[in-house]
Amino acid sequence: MKKKILAICGSTRRTSSNLNLINAIKDLAQANFVLTIFEGLTEIPHFNPDLDNETPPETVKSFRKQLREADGILISTPEYAMGVPGTLKNAIDWTVSSCEFSHKPVTLITASSLGENAHESLLKTLRIIESNITDETQLVISYVKTKVSRDNKITDNPTLEQVNSVLNSFDELISKSKVIL
Repeated sequence: MKKKILAICGSTRRTSSNLNLINAIKDLAQANFVLTIFEGLTEIPHFNPDLDNETPPETVKSFRKQLREADGILISTPEYAMGVPGTLKNAIDWTVSSCEFSHKPVTLITASSLGENAHESLLKTLRIIESNITDETQLVISYVKTKVSRDNKITDNPTLEQVNSVLNSFDELISKSKVIL
């Protein structure tokens, strides 16, 4: 049975390298995954604990529901100003008290010009909220524009091998998580 994956693109650009990468992954992994791309990142309002304690906005409720229904979460994000894009961090902040990421299998791909700083920062956040992420389910792709085409193809063979390895590890992680639950 195919696993349900919610893909979150950290870039807000309509035609970003990270979205191209997610679409390439969607094609690569179609035998094992049904991958849905989360569309509402920019519609999630600024995190406000007061709103969360009362009644969370509908966009937040929808995001949380999609996270809960997924077997695993794939995040592909650029690095902005040496850090995590604000809209992505904001969306994740809305899940801290509701725990949708807790024990959820996650794969993190930081694809940017460099990416190490954003990757490290986001990895710390994902670990503190108890995401089920391993060394084998994460990857930094530096100089992504030279490795992923605008027509959703990974054009660099070593990068393609790394992505396939991460996807295989992600598949195994989800399978192990389902057995434990």
